[in-house]
Amino acid sequence: MIVVRHGESTFNVKRIVQGHHDESLLTETGEAQAREVGIFLKGIAIDTVYCSPLKRAARTAALITDTLNQGHTPQVTDLLKEISLPLWEAISFADIEAKYPEEYQAWRHQPNDFKMAVPQANGTVKDFYPVRAIWHQAAEFWQGLLDNHRGQTVLVVAHSAINRALVGTAIGLGPEALNRMYQANCGISVLNFPGVWGERAQLESMNSTSHTGAPIPTLRRGFKGPRLLLVRHGETEWNRESRFQGQIDIPLNDNGRAQADQAREFLADVPIDGAISSSMMRPKETAKIILQKHPDVSLAVTEGLWEISHGQWEGKFEHEIEAGFPGMLEAWQTKPETVQMPGGENLQDVWDRAVKAWNEIVAQYSQQEAPQTVLVVAHDAINKAILCYVTGLGPETFWQFKQGNGAVSVIDYPDGVGSKPMLSAANITVHLSGSIFDTTAAGAL
Repeated sequence: MIVVRHGESTFNVKRIVQGHHDESLLTETGEAQAREVGIFLKGIAIDTVYCSPLKRAARTAALITDTLNQGHTPQVTDLLKEISLPLWEAISFADIEAKYPEEYQAWRHQPNDFKMAVPQANGTVKDFYPVRAIWHQAAEFWQGLLDNHRGQTVLVVAHSAINRALVGTAIGLGPEALNRMYQANCGISVLNFPGVWGERAQLESMNSTSHTGAPIPTLRRGFKGPRLLLVRHGETEWNRESRFQGQIDIPLNDNGRAQADQAREFLADVPIDGAISSSMMRPKETAKIILQKHPDVSLAVTEGLWEISHGQWEGKFEHEIEAGFPGMLEAWQTKPETVQMPGGENLQDVWDRAVKAWNEIVAQYSQQEAPQTVLVVAHDAINKAILCYVTGLGPETFWQFKQGNGAVSVIDYPDGVGSKPMLSAANITVHLSGSIFDTTAAGAL
């Protein structure tokens, strides 16, 4: 499932709430962004296209499909309409914050409990929970879609809140997570569903924006805390062989160094204020290559970001693990939170030290007056644990986040260490493959 937000709209520029209001149209920039999505997705065989009926999304879908030139006519559905905010629509955010201060704070910080007292035709007032409603709407959309399009590639074009609800419901997040994800204008996300509704999806990537001219999403207005660029190390020879490496200190191979070079160029124009890496060779070398474009930034290292210890599995291939430890590999691949690596760690061990190291980094870079951008380079399991943590998910969701070699994710802290983080982008690999899809080596951890 390829999920796209509409292009920049007239209300976006004026910072006016849109919701179901349908006077907001694409700007010239928004139209150009939509065409860029079409160009970027060319070469991908798309089976069908769905879109919201609201003008800004419908126009975006039309421009994308015209550019794709695959003969699609977008199917319009009300289930992709933007969140309904009946008391706020067509009003500026500044006026809403002044007129509805308590509701606005709930919208920003407690979206699951955010409600509107909406007057009814009979003169009564009814409490309406907009975020809960959009979550229910997203689940209803997915259920119908998956029943009808198994095994197909589907393009969905909609809006900011409904797209966050689509991602959230797919990976198991509730309405409280609305503001822990970001969707930029014409940002592209990819979800892989294993089968029927009810089986959680894998988030292959989220909010890729390089096709619009921004390698990573622009920092949102008013954010005061640090921005962390979470990168997985480049490929090693053991990744390529699908051999479990864990805490055996394997260096990058030639392709891994090339991936680090590509990440360096991708992030060349992104200001970086600090850098921290796992002290193992493969992430440390990746970080040093990226920092060649940022010579004034020194690299700190920590054992807190070391890869998971696989214990007796390290150095082995899957068939050797299955022979020596029957059934454990399948458990690791299906219920990772239940597995104690023989002679190594379990996922909770990894979780505890990764989160501790991560929070120390956030705290360190929350002390400055201006927002700091920090490069953090680590490993597959570490990065997955961090991504689960920042979105509010637990160890049981470990496999729902993909991490390619050399991939970049972006996590923002609106108000620093005490605020809830926002996942602004996840597993961006376009600099490695030129595609929205992650084609890096799968490899063992």
